[in-house]
Amino acid sequence: MDEESIAEAARAALEGRRRGLGRVWPFLGPAFVAAVAYVDPGNFATNISAGARFGYMLLWVILVSNLMAMLIQVMSAKLGIATGRNLPELCRAHFPGPVSVLLWVQAEVVAMATDLAEFIGAALALNLLFGLPLLPAGLLTGVVAFGILALQRRGFRPFEAVITAMVGVIVAAFVFQMFYAGPEGGRILAGLFTPRFAGPGSVLLATGILGATVMPHVIYLHSALTQGRVTGRTEEEKRRIFRFEVVDVIIAMGLAGVINGSMLIMAAALFHANGLVRVADIDRVFEQLRVLVGDDAALLFGVALLASGLSSSSVGTMSGQVVMQGFINRRIPLFLRRAITMAPALIVISTGVNPSYALVVSQVILSFGIPFALIPLLIFCRNHHIMGSLVNHRPTTAIAAGVIALVVMLNALLLYQTFFA
Repeated sequence: MDEESIAEAARAALEGRRRGLGRVWPFLGPAFVAAVAYVDPGNFATNISAGARFGYMLLWVILVSNLMAMLIQVMSAKLGIATGRNLPELCRAHFPGPVSVLLWVQAEVVAMATDLAEFIGAALALNLLFGLPLLPAGLLTGVVAFGILALQRRGFRPFEAVITAMVGVIVAAFVFQMFYAGPEGGRILAGLFTPRFAGPGSVLLATGILGATVMPHVIYLHSALTQGRVTGRTEEEKRRIFRFEVVDVIIAMGLAGVINGSMLIMAAALFHANGLVRVADIDRVFEQLRVLVGDDAALLFGVALLASGLSSSSVGTMSGQVVMQGFINRRIPLFLRRAITMAPALIVISTGVNPSYALVVSQVILSFGIPFALIPLLIFCRNHHIMGSLVNHRPTTAIAAGVIALVVMLNALLLYQTFFA
């Protein structure tokens, strides 16, 4: 379907001329793009390390973090639907100029850190799958990312379709990994629904999982993806669009949660069960999968990592464009932006830094940007003059405030542990 057909289908759904599951279809897509950030290469290292060290114990942390992510992405999507503007644009409109510039600068730093993780993840996947040295693999990653971004010239649907297909590849890869691993169903259920820890190490890993739940760049991006996709002419139409978008978020973020949980379960069933509790580096995971299960399992893992790195890198570039346009009302060609943000990753790769270590450092830098995205989001979503009929209800605001406080606190703890402990 082209964009004109999708717009007509969406209008038919809003006016009640389209029934059944088909009425949801025109509204699906934005959350799948945002969900890519929740299964980026940084998540691979964290989830697998948790499963290898503590078995199924921290599955409940992934469940809780996924529910938190759903709430925050719903709020971001709602902001775009209600106002017709994205989060950076609202910050520029309602905050003093110097504050907007400061927010832009920190968002650019966070974007580069995010791109570092995604770029290195894809390059490492090419290295593991085809034996390419990391620097040529990084350059090839850039070429492929340019190709994915070029799809936007044909409208939003082709780009969303490719990103969704890549999420599907990651899902399929880890479904097969679960089959190979043969996990214990009873222990999975116990890990999901029995909150517990086993010493400071497990608390720190749980902090890393929860603290990295919220990706600042996709909070900005999700509000941009919904701001003009389907325009509600009345408050009632905006409420209907929002209800469809909630379905989009639940499906997409639910898949992201399944992927993250599968990573941990696979590591618990294969590595923890065999006493390999120190498996954390991506390249070592690849090799151990080959030893314990076979080449097919290692190949699937490498393909999933590649799909994750390529898709999340493209989404990160889109987010950067939204950030620049929104905070300071400037735009540069998307391909120039891609070239600028990939430069730090290529420099890191060329210096021979351990890729898994670089992934960890990038996640720490990313933590700095979380309050600067979440707090403005909460401020705007609780403001009736800005949100109209889609303003947060008081219980929603209270829950969101609690979630935001928890995420900010956990990231502060993670930063303290990284630099001072």
